[in-house]
Amino acid sequence: MSIQEEQQHAIEVKHRHEQEILRKANVVAVGVGYCRRGGIQTEEVCIVVSVKIKVPVSVLKPKDVIPAKIEDVPTDVIETGTIRAL
Repeated sequence: MSIQEEQQHAIEVKHRHEQEILRKANVVAVGVGYCRRGGIQTEEVCIVVSVKIKVPVSVLKPKDVIPAKIEDVPTDVIETGTIRAL
C-alpha cells in the first residue's frame, strides 16, 4: 500500500470512529498523522488522539482507554493541553 493509500485508509477509519473517541475522558481532538515512538516521528501513519493530560492507562476507566489500534490503524496518544479557538 502506498503512503497516500495508507493516509486515505486512516482518514476513513478515523471518520468512522471519531465521535466515539471524542466521547472518551480527556480527549480534545482526533486526527491523522505519523506515529511518534520514543519521542521520534516515524513513517507509520496513525490516528493521532490529542488529550489534555496524558495519564497512565491504569488510572483510566476501561471505556476511556484508547486502543493501540482502531480497526487495523495504529493510534498515538499525545498530550496537547486544552485546545481553544482564537
